[in-house]
Amino acid sequence: MTSRSVRVDLSHPKPHTRAPVRSLLSPVAPPYDPLAWDALPFPEKCKQACRAWAVQGYGSPLSVVALYAAKVVFYVGAWMAFCALSPSLGSLQTVGRWWLSPLAFQKAILWSLCFESLGFGCGSGPLTGRYLPPIGGFLYFLRPGTTKRSLFPALPVLGGHTRGWLDVALYAALQGALLRALLAPTIESTHLWPLVVLLPVLGVMDQTIFLAARAEHYLTTVLCFLFAGNWIAGAKAVQLALWFWAGVSKWNHHFPTVVGVMMSNSPTMRFAWFRRRMYRSYPDDLRPSTLATWMAHTGTALELLVPVVLGLSSGGEGTLLGLALMLMLHGFITSSVPMGVPIEWNVMVVYGAFFLFFQNAAVSVFSVGAPMLGVLILVLVVLPLLGNFAPRWVSFLLAMRYYAGNWAYSVWLFKGDSRQKLERLTTSAAWPLDQLLRVYDRPTAVGLLGKVIAFRAMHLHGRVLQLALPKAVERLEDYEWADGEIVAGTVLGWNFGEGHLHDERLLAAVQAQCGFEPGELRCVFVESQPLFGSTLSWRVHDAKTGELARGEAEVARLRELQPFPV
Repeated sequence: MTSRSVRVDLSHPKPHTRAPVRSLLSPVAPPYDPLAWDALPFPEKCKQACRAWAVQGYGSPLSVVALYAAKVVFYVGAWMAFCALSPSLGSLQTVGRWWLSPLAFQKAILWSLCFESLGFGCGSGPLTGRYLPPIGGFLYFLRPGTTKRSLFPALPVLGGHTRGWLDVALYAALQGALLRALLAPTIESTHLWPLVVLLPVLGVMDQTIFLAARAEHYLTTVLCFLFAGNWIAGAKAVQLALWFWAGVSKWNHHFPTVVGVMMSNSPTMRFAWFRRRMYRSYPDDLRPSTLATWMAHTGTALELLVPVVLGLSSGGEGTLLGLALMLMLHGFITSSVPMGVPIEWNVMVVYGAFFLFFQNAAVSVFSVGAPMLGVLILVLVVLPLLGNFAPRWVSFLLAMRYYAGNWAYSVWLFKGDSRQKLERLTTSAAWPLDQLLRVYDRPTAVGLLGKVIAFRAMHLHGRVLQLALPKAVERLEDYEWADGEIVAGTVLGWNFGEGHLHDERLLAAVQAQCGFEPGELRCVFVESQPLFGSTLSWRVHDAKTGELARGEAEVARLRELQPFPV
């Protein structure tokens, strides 16, 4: 790669003078000219973007935080309205008397399943590269011809690369069944059976819908409503597993980089001095500092302590201690507004903790009964174990490896203007840059999207690209960089850190519809580090000719590298 020296003082970033006047709608301008930055050799581009992220984060305008806060208000308000339709609960004015009742919890689970599967929850809004419109979800899932990720693409009727009328009809039926249950005065088995049939079938037809619905949490809990001898015990087991496996997944060297990246982007930690302390020696050494490492270890311990304390307590001081720890954990996550924005999911987990472990502290998790016990062992023990030891075979969501920084991901490289071939796809949203250009001038739009390079590079797994990219293309400057998350959001209508959604199988689906020539589209696919493993595997593919290279990256070596090539 070519390189040339460009001196930019990032110790005290100043807004670029060409950026629009700062307002609630204006992002934080990067401390460099975005258009000049875009023309730099990749190593310098990456270095400048990483240094800017360290003190600015993504740079979203304040209105973005307000948008997510308003969405939470809508989420909670709609749940209260659905509950108020049940005479046994009461009106909105008496919510304090019924909010911890079993029916209210059941409606919260069903509403969350509906909310997420529509695309309003995780993976929505500007922090996931979605601007106009701010959601994908149902805008894609109800549109024939959009790209899907079938579990078995060659399967007749249920397979294929694009959505047909049967896909649309079954998805609409799922939403209709959810609405019917939410409007009902009580929840009966007849309301639940359509859900446990339709969602798995849709999951075979399109994995995207199954993952977007957060089925590992909500569908499993609905199964408890139907089949558990004591469904509250089953729901307890689900929630304990969510916390436990999330903690286990952070037993690695990845999580300290997550903490640094998240704190640099936190709307509640906007102090430049604090953000700099997340790194060893800003701006030259952007590896995680001792403070970031200890914060990561504390968070991991907290995430493991919560299920232990609540799981062993049956009321009294132990339960109160567990709830206090739980509030610290989820309060920190929610206030940081992490990329991917699983805000409503965190709200549901907090509410579930009060219903399951405070209101029903005396219910033993072991009273779930057969046959649901066998199902829970499979879903809550076997599947997460497999996902931790063999991450390539299981989604990080199904393995409950939440926000650990140890994710599969991809980078798509389009030569010249070949990305325009994506316009042959049926989508419900334009490319993110084109969305931003409807609101901002080009420098602002380029500056904002350029931070996506930094987000990927700042995580430990991003260092793999320094080894893999030279195997993918000869001159990176000849290619347009697109993170796989951006591609999935545009092509599939949903993205949430699930790198398996934009791996070789999505590449095959895109190639079948777009017909890239050799060299026009190269992709780097990076897999998660297995639990107790020491390497990350990577693969390079050409859209037309197939695999070009593969290799393993030692995590110990990655820890010595900066986020940017030097």
